[in-house]
Amino acid sequence: MVSPNGRDWHFVVCMKVVPKPEEVRVDPETRRLDRAGARSEINPPDMNALEMALQLKDRFGGRVSIVSMGPPFFEPYLRVGLAMGADHIYLLSDRRFGGADTLATTYTLARGIEKLGPVDLVFCGEESSDGATGQVPPGLAEWLGFQQITMVTQIELDPWRRVVRGRRERPGGYEILEVPLPAVISVKTGCNEPRFMDYRRKPWAFAPERVTVWSAADLEVDEVFIGVAGSPTQVSGLAQAPSRERRRIRLEGSPEEVARQLAERLRELLG
Repeated sequence: MVSPNGRDWHFVVCMKVVPKPEEVRVDPETRRLDRAGARSEINPPDMNALEMALQLKDRFGGRVSIVSMGPPFFEPYLRVGLAMGADHIYLLSDRRFGGADTLATTYTLARGIEKLGPVDLVFCGEESSDGATGQVPPGLAEWLGFQQITMVTQIELDPWRRVVRGRRERPGGYEILEVPLPAVISVKTGCNEPRFMDYRRKPWAFAPERVTVWSAADLEVDEVFIGVAGSPTQVSGLAQAPSRERRRIRLEGSPEEVARQLAERLRELLG
């Protein structure tokens, strides 16, 4: 389906490859995440974002582009998105992007999205499992000058009015927000069931020409806003939270005696 303005729909999904949370550690010298020894995966909420974009493609046609900022090893993980139904990957990869906080990350992603040309909707997972700030979707909307809806569980696209309605849960109910296109949509974790890869697409998805790599020079970025130089957030120190040993008390005796001892213990704890 062609949009009412005469062009195909273009949906963009921002995806990140993250270390498995249970295997990651922080380098005490650099105060950054150390991926060495940790297995990687696509950020789980980003898979929900991709599924939401693919559902719109199934209904309205158009194309889905994946945009990611990171090192070259991200590429094979991102290609899973192509096998699921996306059309192309744009990997923003340059050593000068390293050490970016959410401000520098969103600036770089925005420059990549702007380079793609006209875009209708940008989808992001609500947060990343390695950072968990939730700042990337709204930051991206600010750099792009797009409307935004955060924490969305369902969306409805009105192609003739060129608006999108997003539903999000609230305590005791839900709310529906409507904004004009283009817009950034932050997708709630677990709001849908991401589809499996289509193995018939796998040879196509792993062809070299399916991935475009853009450097800082390709994006014509202002280097004041990228990497460490563009990141006002710095980790000043690291400390390990103290762990408390679990207290174990074994109560012995008859059921009546055990009940009496338990009651006495509870009185002591509750003061």
